[in-house]
Amino acid sequence: MDTSLLLFNILNPPVLFFFSGVLAKLVKSDLEIPAPLPKLFSLYLLMAIGFKGGYEIAESGFTNEIALTLATSVAMACLIPIYSFFILRLRLDVYNAAAIAAAYGSISAVTFVTAGSFLNKLGIDFGGHMVAALALMESPAIIVGLLLVRMHATKPQGSESMSWKELLREAFLNGSVFLLMCSLVVGLLTGEAGWSKMKPFVEDLFYGALAFFLLDMGLVSAKRLSDLRKAGSFVIAFSVFMPVFNAVLGILIARFLGMTLGNALLFSVLCASASYIAVPAAMRMSVPEANPSIYISMALALTFPFNIVVGIPVYLEIIKQIWGV
Repeated sequence: MDTSLLLFNILNPPVLFFFSGVLAKLVKSDLEIPAPLPKLFSLYLLMAIGFKGGYEIAESGFTNEIALTLATSVAMACLIPIYSFFILRLRLDVYNAAAIAAAYGSISAVTFVTAGSFLNKLGIDFGGHMVAALALMESPAIIVGLLLVRMHATKPQGSESMSWKELLREAFLNGSVFLLMCSLVVGLLTGEAGWSKMKPFVEDLFYGALAFFLLDMGLVSAKRLSDLRKAGSFVIAFSVFMPVFNAVLGILIARFLGMTLGNALLFSVLCASASYIAVPAAMRMSVPEANPSIYISMALALTFPFNIVVGIPVYLEIIKQIWGV
């Protein structure tokens, strides 16, 4: 492997700010970020990537290749939680297995954004339609996870059944998916005229906002490390090996579909990442029997930093080897 890629990624300012957050918590610094700010930066990042994606689709047009990529993305978001569930059932109960499987079938927008920033730094192009793939992959895993609970769990007599209305509402109208889709549509409708007006806000400020957001993610991840240690070696191993397996599967599918280098990396990162926002919100409401400290800690304290530090450059190196570039 080209180790300079790994070093290049680690020396990326947003990644270094992530480690600054982790270090602050480990050395018991009193560094804290007021609660509304991470939420604000999260909304900004979603709006910026959605708007840019819509603009780029408007520029390139909606082709058969784009339609095939989006359909494959939805299929992967349904498939990953199914085989993850049966692996997790070797050691965990139905509720925790389904919640973790749903988290790993869904995606992490911040990991996707970090991968996009990595490609930009390397001068590797990617299509704006990958943002649409990001939005489409967030919700199906929630539905699949809850179907797995309904099919495999034995509910006590008299217990309340799941509310499918609330479930579907949470899956498709949660704030992050809604903002991402609206921004994509706005970028698509306004095209070049809208891009020239919004560019200073959605592009020039983007990198600094990402660095600040990852600083907060470092603080939050460090807080979750103790929960992860309590969960045991099986879930720790799953948190590392399953993203790698999913990424390799995504790379092979990307090769089969003839994706470009940049699109292949983003598709593999979407397959490899795990949700720590949308899925936990849905699972807390619909599967209260699952332990949030397990599935949130796995996604946030291990899979997320693994992907942004090691996974992204390793996946790109594998892609370059297979693509022969």
